[in-house]
Amino acid sequence: MTQRGRAGGKPSSRRPAAGRREGAAQPRQNTLPRVDLGARRERLREVVEPVVTAAGYDLEDLSVSRAGRRYVVRVIVDADGGITLDAVAVVSRAVSAALDDAEESGGELLAGEYQLEVSSPGVDRPLQLPRHWRRNVGRLVAVSVADRPLTGRVVGADDEGVVLDVAGTEREIRYADLGPGRVQIEFNRVDEARFEDEDDDEDEEDEG
Repeated sequence: MTQRGRAGGKPSSRRPAAGRREGAAQPRQNTLPRVDLGARRERLREVVEPVVTAAGYDLEDLSVSRAGRRYVVRVIVDADGGITLDAVAVVSRAVSAALDDAEESGGELLAGEYQLEVSSPGVDRPLQLPRHWRRNVGRLVAVSVADRPLTGRVVGADDEGVVLDVAGTEREIRYADLGPGRVQIEFNRVDEARFEDEDDDEDEEDEG
């Protein structure tokens, strides 16, 4: 969800350098300010993470990228049971307000205009932390175990590791032996869910 942008300062006027004829061709200059994005990202995280945590969610990722003269700040949040669009909107407003307060009290977090985007993780987000695996119990995942590819269904997850159902056999695997997992899209399950919804609608019509 895109929250807002912020206008940067006015461009400064420039005079021709001494000894150079005005109107003569000059080497093209990059007028964009140099910014240490890594340092700004850490500063932004210090402001954003407490706000997300106070709202009852986890900050899964925060990234800063540049699009022309504008910076894009992307914030990914999640929670057990997922997060709704309404909740994303609430968090977005809270984060935006916190960034405004931080700038008023401590100076610019980013030099120039920026755009804030808050969203929930997509299915392509890698499963890396215990909470990621716990939130995907029941789903089919692809993962590497001891550098070997493996596909199985997540049966359980705790702080030590996961239990995967691999071709009907349950395997307990420690996180130290797991690479990042990725959820696999199961089209047959999507079709089953759609047909179940249609059956429910037909039942309601019959009762009517």
